[in-house]
Amino acid sequence: MKTRDAVELAGRNLRESVLRNSLTTTGIAVGVASLVAMLSLGVGLQQLANRRLTRSGLFNTVFVFRQQRDRGPGGRRGMRGDSDAAQPSSPQTPQQPPRLVDEAARQEIAQLPGVAEVYPDIRFQGELRAGDRAQITTLGSLPPSARDNDAFETLKGSYFSAPAAGEVILRREFAELLADKPESLIGQNVTLRYAEREPMKPGQTTEEYDAGTVGFGFSVVPRERTLKVVGIVDEEPFGGFRGNSDALIPTALAEDLHAAQPAGLREIVGGGSGREQYTSLVVRVSSPSGVQKVEDGIKQKGFGTFSLLDATKSLRRFFTILDLFLGIFGSLALAVASLGIVNTLVMAILERRREIGIMKAIGASDTDVRRLFFAEAGAMGFCGGALGVALGWMIGRIINAGTNLYLRNHQLPSEQIWSVPWWLVGGAIVFALVVSLVSGLYPAARAARLDPVQALRYD
Repeated sequence: MKTRDAVELAGRNLRESVLRNSLTTTGIAVGVASLVAMLSLGVGLQQLANRRLTRSGLFNTVFVFRQQRDRGPGGRRGMRGDSDAAQPSSPQTPQQPPRLVDEAARQEIAQLPGVAEVYPDIRFQGELRAGDRAQITTLGSLPPSARDNDAFETLKGSYFSAPAAGEVILRREFAELLADKPESLIGQNVTLRYAEREPMKPGQTTEEYDAGTVGFGFSVVPRERTLKVVGIVDEEPFGGFRGNSDALIPTALAEDLHAAQPAGLREIVGGGSGREQYTSLVVRVSSPSGVQKVEDGIKQKGFGTFSLLDATKSLRRFFTILDLFLGIFGSLALAVASLGIVNTLVMAILERRREIGIMKAIGASDTDVRRLFFAEAGAMGFCGGALGVALGWMIGRIINAGTNLYLRNHQLPSEQIWSVPWWLVGGAIVFALVVSLVSGLYPAARAARLDPVQALRYD
């Protein structure tokens, strides 16, 4: 029997018992729909987490800071890096001094392959005055590239108009201390009072400072600067990993202010050179896949680093396990539907015993009969799989719409929490087809074993 004839005959047999075969196909569709709905939810949640991490700026960011010395066992000094303390050095191998996080380090790191941007994390104390209200707070800096950070999705007002604009964005909780209505501050001027760091006087060299012939290497002078409030933000960018700042200014402006930072004061107290340093550097990598390579390169240069690479690995592992369990539970309904296929085909054997006997009497082989029942099982599996994918897609849309309605009622932005990629569509149909063919093994074998003489006598 040719394959074309087997498919045509299988289609005719399926049309003769429309109700029973339709119910079996519907059972397969329900099983596939549950599988698609659950897996699409897992895929959607994983994509949501990736989008939020990417928009937060943490997914492709490496924080660079100076390695610190600490006392090891027995009072010997060890090097403490980004997360682990190194073993205390032996007396025969003197340690290298920790690298300074300054402008030279910034330029050096910027030359590494895969680095898109390096900017200092400038953070300093200051007083902001609006009218007759004044508050002391911590000011942080952000570059123009931080405009796409997810913290600014709910920004009231606008982002900085220029890299060095005299503008400030206030956090809502802090803005409420300066005005009863925070939005009323947008477009208004506030006065910033801060401590400016003045460099050493002309003629005073670093060697003179190291020899103790000059003072601390810089002086602190009180300054004032008028800033324009351009926006109000609800939360701290980068999820607070860079520390809490109630006011944000452009990075270029923060560099021009030369504000005294804790890093410079610690260097003076610790007997350093007094040269201007940064608390840390923020390295933005071109692609999240290149974070590990860039981080390793920075460590080789003697700096401490921190990134969310390890956290994202754990996150991907979590979603892999979640997808596995969702797939298992979704497949249970398809397993139940496979029993319906077995039942349908076994009943078809009982009803068509004379037909099978005639086919074998005129020359049909056991393989031909087996192929016929496989074709019927495959047809039900394919149709049920295609219908199940469509039904699962509709279920996902309904779940997503209901979730977004709930989020809007709680004043939260809408999110896409489900996704049906093409690999899931094709995989679900193929999986339904395979399950159907496996379910047809027993009925096909039983039909092939029928004795044509006994089958022709069947009434």
